[in-house]
Amino acid sequence: MKSVLPVVTTIALLWSPSLSRADEGAFLQSLQGNLTGQGSVRLRTYMSPVKVSCVFDARARGLTLKLDGTCRGMLVVSREIGAELRYDGNGYRGFYTGSRSGKAVLTGARVGNSIDLTVHWAKKVNGDKAAQLVLQKVGNTGLKLTTIDRDPKTGKSVVTSDIDLRRR
Repeated sequence: MKSVLPVVTTIALLWSPSLSRADEGAFLQSLQGNLTGQGSVRLRTYMSPVKVSCVFDARARGLTLKLDGTCRGMLVVSREIGAELRYDGNGYRGFYTGSRSGKAVLTGARVGNSIDLTVHWAKKVNGDKAAQLVLQKVGNTGLKLTTIDRDPKTGKSVVTSDIDLRRR
């Protein structure tokens, strides 16, 4: 019985929510900074992608990550984009701003070096109110933002935004 107690204690500590929260806080801290990069965006699943240049300010505070940025395409089109995520012990929750449909709700979880989120649009976008958003940490200085939506005509998944950012 004495030999089982240390094993049970170790397992309990490894699965402790406070340790998980500390891990998430450190992960969010590793994403912060002034970021710049390029990528492509499709306004609708059936449209051709438009090349964009983006600048973001990513700030982590405790278990919250806030992204504020601007993406520009075709020299004249500019859109302000923002997201705020909070880890609550069960996963990530927050919101996304910048869509023509209005403020969207985000829910999801971290998987390795990515935060995989479901986007719940305020209005229908591409035939429904849901999409996927992945925030992926790339190396020590990069962040990749990918949005995937379903084409209402074909049912296939389409990457609607793919943006690679690096710390400046």
